[in-house]
Amino acid sequence: MLVLLFRLLSVLPLRVLHALGAALGWLVYAVSPSYRRRLRGNLERAGYGAVLHQAIAEAGKAIVELPFLWCARPERVAASAIEDNYELVDQALAGGRGIVFLTPHLGCFEITAQQVALRTKLTVMYRPPKQAALKPLMEGARARGNLHLAPATLAGVRILARNLKNGEPVGVLPDQVPQQGEGVWAPFFGRPAYTMTLPAKLAQMGKSPVLLVYAERLPKGRGFRLRFSKFTGSLDGTAAEQAASINRAMEQLIAECPAQYYWSYNRYKQPDGVPAPSASTEAA
Repeated sequence: MLVLLFRLLSVLPLRVLHALGAALGWLVYAVSPSYRRRLRGNLERAGYGAVLHQAIAEAGKAIVELPFLWCARPERVAASAIEDNYELVDQALAGGRGIVFLTPHLGCFEITAQQVALRTKLTVMYRPPKQAALKPLMEGARARGNLHLAPATLAGVRILARNLKNGEPVGVLPDQVPQQGEGVWAPFFGRPAYTMTLPAKLAQMGKSPVLLVYAERLPKGRGFRLRFSKFTGSLDGTAAEQAASINRAMEQLIAECPAQYYWSYNRYKQPDGVPAPSASTEAA
């Protein structure tokens, strides 16, 4: 039933889906106190309380655009995207050491992997959705053509490492909360967030370049603008220092269009079995 609904919605123009999404965003904000509290609290903590109304609408758009991204014809989806600095990808691939793409939950992060995979093989780390009904939709959309999935397990990490060794690019969502033993506490907008150590390990393991990418959602359903940039931080030092460097890079990207970040995500949760952050992390 859900697959049929997504296919029906996918034929609508993107501007209509985004209008419906904005309305959905406000509806969810109105009826869910916990959602409202987290969204507003995370925005204010990061210093972006002024974009609250925009963020409410953008959160809804991120949901209702999924039928278009997952079920519309690939050529139609590709036509909705424009790209800035894609030459950085070509230059990095020419080095033969693959690429570690870091994509935060910013804008339309779903389309970034699809666009890169139009030109080269790409493997992205994947965590199955909690809603079982979404699994066939998500997997079908993400694993097609040059786009391949690696599970968020040790086996998946091995797949990413092997592909990097073969000179192929891989993608990771660095602001996704990892499981116990897979992360460290590092500052994120002034508060400790349990942050994955995998991106730095992959880059060092393959001596691979790191590129940042996100897709800004353009107004009135005009599509998406993919923005590629080099990671200019340092991956030297301890795992915590590396994670902090990546978090700073994510903050800089978010500053470019703060209303489109996934502020309702429980970024600061403490996974089961993970000790609370130390006083030094709290003060960082």
